[in-house]
Amino acid sequence: MEEENILDDFLGEEEGTQAQKMGFLDHMEELRQRLIKALLAVVISSSIAGFFWKEVFELIKKPAGKLHFQALHVFEPFMTKVKVSVIAGVFFAAPIVIYQLIAFIKPALKPKEKKYLFPLVVFFIFLFYLGVFFGYTYIMPLATAWLISQSEGVATLQARISDYISYASVFIIGSGFSFEVPIVIYALAKIGLFDEKALLKNWRIAIIIIVTAAAILTPDWSPVTMVLFASPMILLYFLSILLVKFF
Repeated sequence: MEEENILDDFLGEEEGTQAQKMGFLDHMEELRQRLIKALLAVVISSSIAGFFWKEVFELIKKPAGKLHFQALHVFEPFMTKVKVSVIAGVFFAAPIVIYQLIAFIKPALKPKEKKYLFPLVVFFIFLFYLGVFFGYTYIMPLATAWLISQSEGVATLQARISDYISYASVFIIGSGFSFEVPIVIYALAKIGLFDEKALLKNWRIAIIIIVTAAAILTPDWSPVTMVLFASPMILLYFLSILLVKFF
């Protein structure tokens, strides 16, 4: 109850009673307002990040080592600055975007589901940033080095800067979402879809699903990248079993 009260304070005390009186069009208007606020947060954050695009750009290209970049169009350097600013803006505005989403769906949840909402939101944000850190610090440098090494004896590699920025953003964000495995499983278990026994019994099926998800999330189809993506997700799957059993 205390956690639910905290979340009520966090989202606003009147949202639950207001939601009960809202019709379909009112819900659509509420959704529109939430999306506008989330978008505004990203725009403001991206605008601020634009003043520090060089620092962000250096961080993004660091895993590429001494790889040389090139631009094929006159406007590509400018668009690179915009992409870098937007990536940083989404990264820093993520908690606000998550808040707007939770604020919209919370009135529709049952009391049993609301009980676990606040800690799950906090854990969701924590795991996302932990996944981004892990992907940027460990997975991306190893995968990028392996991909670059494949050009030896084949061609002199010069990457297009816009392609690399897109590659890096998908890589890093994908790592962040891959770390959400315990949250998804824990939430589904707490609403009664399955228990820890079912999770443990079907671990082989879970690994197949995780490997498939890793193949989808990775920006390339190299086996090294998929293994690097799938390994922490598998460990997190078994961690989620412990969470469901003891919490």
